[in-house]
Amino acid sequence: MLNLSRLRHLLLITLLSLSCAKAVNAEATTKLTVVVNGIRHQKGEICLRVYASEKGFPMSDTSEVQSGCTRITGKSISKSFYGLKPGKYAVAVVDDQNGNHKLDSDFFGIPKEGFGISNNPTVSIQTGTPKFNKSSFAVTKSTTINIFLKYSLDP
Repeated sequence: MLNLSRLRHLLLITLLSLSCAKAVNAEATTKLTVVVNGIRHQKGEICLRVYASEKGFPMSDTSEVQSGCTRITGKSISKSFYGLKPGKYAVAVVDDQNGNHKLDSDFFGIPKEGFGISNNPTVSIQTGTPKFNKSSFAVTKSTTINIFLKYSLDP
């Protein structure tokens, strides 16, 4: 009888230990809020892509870790992304006027729609497409960034 009681105790302690260990080892997740400012149009939507590495940044629509579009309702919008692991990320934004969820450009690669990149780097013919390292930022438990849309290349 004493052995059965001890066995129950041991089993209960083991189960409690496992559940505590699982909680301790669980990875923290974050909330990234992106505020997009300087929207010129009152129709269409703003599409955002969050990248965790330089792979595909900022043009690929298949290498982002999260993405989403928000209907334009004013001169700025806000979109939150949940469940990201703490780390370095970069965001690319498009003022999508034709609903194709990508940045349209002309024959020379110059954007025909509004666009923005995290950290608001200079984008010109001389600088070219911004690199992940220059556009990335640290995401912690709750992070908010502001991106200003451009409707032409910088001089």
